[in-house]
Amino acid sequence: MRRLSFAMLAAASGLLLSGCESMITGGPLIRPGEPTGTIVVQNGTSGTVDAVLISDCDASTYGLNRLPDGYKIPAGASYRFTVSAGCWDVDAGAIGRGEARHRMQVAAGGGVRYTVTD
Repeated sequence: MRRLSFAMLAAASGLLLSGCESMITGGPLIRPGEPTGTIVVQNGTSGTVDAVLISDCDASTYGLNRLPDGYKIPAGASYRFTVSAGCWDVDAGAIGRGEARHRMQVAAGGGVRYTVTD
């Protein structure tokens, strides 16, 4: 009986932690078995975009930076993210200069371009 209780506690902890993970990260960009589309973040500012946070609209936070480690989007450039089709919240910005947030709907096989401006 004790072994069963420990196994149930371990399983419940795993479920709890996996639920909390999406609160921190914003959830996975691609959910298994779902069609995908793209979000293109265009830098229309005079500087670099240092961070792009993308989360499922049902997540409680914008999550973590989705750009590769050390990468910044230069002025005039863009970066493409593949995501599952559906509703996404995007927060893009530059450290010390500000940020811009936008909610978007990504269609299966489609794409949305989000231009960040000064």
